[in-house]
Amino acid sequence: MSAAGDRLGPTLFERSRHGRGGGKIPHPPKDALSRIPADLLRTEGPNLPELAEPEVTRHYVNLSQLNYAVDTGFYPLGSCTMKFSPKINEWAARLPGFAALHPFAPDEIAQGMLQLLWELEQALAEIGGMQAVTLQPAAGAHGELTGILMVRAYHRSRGDLTRTEVLVPDSAHGTNPATASMAGFKTVSIPSAPDGGVDVAAFRAALGPQTAAVMITNPSTLGLFESRIGELLDAVHEAGALAYMDGANLNAIMGRFKPGEAGFDVMHINVHKTFSTPHGGGGPGAGPVGVGERLLPFLPSPRVLREPDGSFRLERSGERPTSIGRVRSFAGNAGVLVRAYAYIRAHGAAGLCEVSDDAVLAANYLKARLGGVLDVPFSRPCMHEFVASGATLKRETGCRTLDVAKRLIDYGFHPPTIYFPLTVEEALLIEPTETEALETLDLFVEALGRIVGEAHQDPELLHAAPTSSPVRRLDETTAARQPNLRWGTMIGSRTPCPD
Repeated sequence: MSAAGDRLGPTLFERSRHGRGGGKIPHPPKDALSRIPADLLRTEGPNLPELAEPEVTRHYVNLSQLNYAVDTGFYPLGSCTMKFSPKINEWAARLPGFAALHPFAPDEIAQGMLQLLWELEQALAEIGGMQAVTLQPAAGAHGELTGILMVRAYHRSRGDLTRTEVLVPDSAHGTNPATASMAGFKTVSIPSAPDGGVDVAAFRAALGPQTAAVMITNPSTLGLFESRIGELLDAVHEAGALAYMDGANLNAIMGRFKPGEAGFDVMHINVHKTFSTPHGGGGPGAGPVGVGERLLPFLPSPRVLREPDGSFRLERSGERPTSIGRVRSFAGNAGVLVRAYAYIRAHGAAGLCEVSDDAVLAANYLKARLGGVLDVPFSRPCMHEFVASGATLKRETGCRTLDVAKRLIDYGFHPPTIYFPLTVEEALLIEPTETEALETLDLFVEALGRIVGEAHQDPELLHAAPTSSPVRRLDETTAARQPNLRWGTMIGSRTPCPD
């Protein structure tokens, strides 16, 4: 790693000068230290940088300008739906009645928030074709776990303890197998058919009295809608199992397909994807879970209830003994839920349909234009995202998908998701969303075309990329396993490597 020019600049500690800054803080009384118990006094002053306010402000503004964000550029991360977040949603989430409401506030003075949560539950249930929704889960994977815990509670309530397996197609999200394992189930992987759908024969062969549930991502991580979904769900229910749908790709089908009406028993919805609040940087998120009739008694508590007089309240402790209990503190990530509510109300039913239509159109446009640039393994129309492959490019030039992704940074684009799904060699999973202009999509195609040309003419250029970013190519494996989260003077092995 090395800095590109001086864009990173020195740290606050390196800028610090003794005696600078803090002059506007009122002087404490002369006997202030004597009022503090001796065992609480420091023997040495805190090792904090000393700077004037303008220096601190400019330092952090500079750092913020080094970040890539959906507000500054195209974010084609497949499976993530990194759409632009309307600023009116941010305004709504900052309203004092929502942002400053104490989580322990009694129901009587939290009526506005409780009404919003109740109405959001109703809206999400309608969108998903479900009977009811819990807003507690903090993200999609947390929603998955909540759903499978309800599946487990359902089978246990029936005394059916022999169901120990969960079927997961290899085109599902990678968190699905982990979720099943965390809930105490064995994961059985189901292969894909040549057309990218689930292999029905293998699926039926794996079903049996030992099957607790099936977890299907629809549309799948290949960007394809499962055309045989009715047949698969009928087989699941005939075997006495339940069907879970991973709703991370809801942006492709919203208003056009209701999973609950199709036969799914439970699904989560990534409201921080489909309903704004892009979630880069580790959060925030929310993963509400909708259920059908079978799982209704097992929803987490407390739920928001509407009384006959029109007021709202939270369920009381022990009011619904069949519940799996609380899975998240309070009502979940309330700020994200307010944003989702604002997004849904701003668009309305017709607008949400248009969102999905435009997302699917944008993805198919990009897929068609990139067909002559990269390998596109599946010919049938995609949904909101599609998979391309750099396998041929690698064989011809030695440049891998990772090299293409790093070079995209030099062209001012965030790379798409790479090496996922695992079933496609040298995969790039590209999702344009509905919020990008046609001109932006064309520029993205043009950049990829130039990069492929560079790979044939000067492959070392791609191997060295990125060349214009604040840091050069990082050792991502070491960074993930041994993150350095604390500043310190870099000496010895910690000193940045030369170019």
